Amino acid sequence: MEVEISNKDKDILQKYATSLFKNESLEFYGIKVAKIKEIISVDLPVIKVASSFGDEAFLLEDDSYLRFEFQTGYKKKDLVRFCGYDLRLFERDGRKVHTVIIYTSDVKNKPKGIPLDMGAITYNPTVVLMAEYDGDKIFAELDAKLKAGEELTDLDMLNLIFLPLMKNAVPRKELAAKSVELAQTIPDETRRNACIAATFAFAKKYLNDDEINRLLEVLKLTDLAIMFIEQGREEGRELGREEGKELGREEGKELGREEGKELGKEEGKKEIAKRMLKMNMLVDQIVEFTELSIEEISELKNEIEYDEQTGKAAELVDKDTEPAELQAKSDDQ
Repeated sequence: MEVEISNKDKDILQKYATSLFKNESLEFYGIKVAKIKEIISVDLPVIKVASSFGDEAFLLEDDSYLRFEFQTGYKKKDLVRFCGYDLRLFERDGRKVHTVIIYTSDVKNKPKGIPLDMGAITYNPTVVLMAEYDGDKIFAELDAKLKAGEELTDLDMLNLIFLPLMKNAVPRKELAAKSVELAQTIPDETRRNACIAATFAFAKKYLNDDEINRLLEVLKLTDLAIMFIEQGREEGRELGREEGKELGREEGKELGREEGKELGKEEGKKEIAKRMLKMNMLVDQIVEFTELSIEEISELKNEIEYDEQTGKAAELVDKDTEPAELQAKSDDQ
């Protein structure tokens, strides 16, 4: 069965993986900076940075920023774009910006165009080559650890996400599926889903549509949020078909399908947003993932709080009512 792929400007990866980028993990990849204080939204809407952390950055203890970019190949125009983003960020906040470009194993050596000499400006981001990391060895170590019932560290989680990007003997499409299957054995649901979603988001960079569809068939075995999007779309299609049949005309069928798709998308997104709210995820992350507005997220949050309050009130009523009933029976006797 063909599965539709959500085409987002920014990958799900960045919203799930940011919490894993801690100093211990960074040092493994040769990134040496001041300690991370917090993850912030720098919000530069004028600049469009595709396939990157976009408006997410780390604020370091030395009051500077740390940003990440992920690339499957080298292009000079990408460096110019990253430099422009960093300059705008420095101009606005007056903080130094450390940018790290992580290249997949397709890039064997540091690109000769780095640093980029632009005359008065020389742009020299830190480069991490995933080709230098043994994916086969790391996969074996993680597999043994999970089979032994050991808890994965933050570095283990990051390595599992990056596995298909590393040097390995297994074709990347197969390793992506194996990584997802391995991630499914992570006991903690939140960490499991975060790892799977990030692995899938990376896969969209290097797999074709057919390979992505096959990977999604593996993902359907989980309750990952992205699956609710697909389920919502399918429900919308079915509703559209039924409405089209009742209209009895070909035009009506087409109209019904389109309306059903939109309805399914919206309902699926709202279900995802509710789950993410219950996981205490940031509102801007939920907006980015679901494409719902801040106002819609706020309404859903109010619904959840109302339902919780109503449930608690009902429990209190039940507790208060039962003794009263027993007392009434006692009075009758």
